[in-house]
Amino acid sequence: MSLPFDLGALASLLQLIGAFLGVYLVAVWLSLIVWAFRDIRARSHDLVMQVVSVALVVVFNIPGLLLYFMLRPRETLAAQYESELAQEALMQDIEEKLACPMCQQKIHSDFLYCPNCHTRLKRRCDNCHRITSLRWNICPYCGAPNTMPQAEG
Repeated sequence: MSLPFDLGALASLLQLIGAFLGVYLVAVWLSLIVWAFRDIRARSHDLVMQVVSVALVVVFNIPGLLLYFMLRPRETLAAQYESELAQEALMQDIEEKLACPMCQQKIHSDFLYCPNCHTRLKRRCDNCHRITSLRWNICPYCGAPNTMPQAEG
């Protein structure tokens, strides 16, 4: 009884496929380690957190990567910084617009005078009667010249 194929050739082919599969799995494992390292460095300055995160992927491979996904910080450091800058800018705008420059009491944006210290905050245009800044020489709405003296300091 003769077989239509050679068992030696089949064994060699299986060894070659196994070697390629092994190299592929090692390459995937190494790329997961590099990716986890880069990702945690973008999310945390804590050295212990970086080492633990990479160690999870090194030791447990894909299950370690899933654990890392559950434990990693949600935002990158760059996103946190941008968020903090945006919040600071918003707070600065709120503080600037809603406080009297003299007594620092809260005011509304359409107040002409501070109700606390009676400081003139804005003026009403003589022509169109819209509220304008004391610093402007003309009304931006109708172009009428400011007839009031320039505001101090």
